Amino acid sequence: MTSATAILARERATSDAEQPVVFVVDDDASMRAALRRLFATAHLTSEHYASGAEFLAKAHFERPGCIVLDVGMPGMNGLEVQAKLKQRHVDLPVIFLTGATQIPIAVAAMREGAADFVEKPFDNDDLVARVRNVIETHRREHPGDVARREVRRRLQLLTPREREVVEQLVLGKTNKEIARVLGASHRTIEIHRRNAMSKMGAPTLADLVRMRLIEGDGPEAAPVG
Repeated sequence: MTSATAILARERATSDAEQPVVFVVDDDASMRAALRRLFATAHLTSEHYASGAEFLAKAHFERPGCIVLDVGMPGMNGLEVQAKLKQRHVDLPVIFLTGATQIPIAVAAMREGAADFVEKPFDNDDLVARVRNVIETHRREHPGDVARREVRRRLQLLTPREREVVEQLVLGKTNKEIARVLGASHRTIEIHRRNAMSKMGAPTLADLVRMRLIEGDGPEAAPVG
């Protein structure tokens, strides 16, 4: 295992020791209350949000668990929330709650990567079983997938210029070369590089490069010679 992967694995192991969280997103207060009681009875930790906007603004996605997401919410609907999660590379499994008339929407959500959907009114035991199943399946992911997801989360912390510097470093360019490419001073590039390494949790340049390569879809290096 590379040192960068080992760093990510150790940190993820600490995170995985936390209790899984069921994130419930539903604009219906009575539904949220019912689900709160249901998951408490099932000894599942849950958090509850009245809108997609509130969920995206306040939830911490680095914890294990799953998302129980209502399809038909005012403002930002379930599919729009799912799209925002994908943009942020949040791949916690999603279970959609849907009414009978919303089944086609739920099927579309499955095509976009949702783990499951449950039609209202649902059987409580069935919903709990589905939640436990997707959480356990998510836990059994290949370690490389876990590392890749964590790298992508960290990359989202970088500013656009810090990300540009990282991309140039992966191509093997020195700070002076990067300064010429980006039209910045050598000192400015050093600052961006240091900030990027700090945000990525990379002790060395080699670790930073390995992390970026774990993420995949890296820049294509110019031919040598």
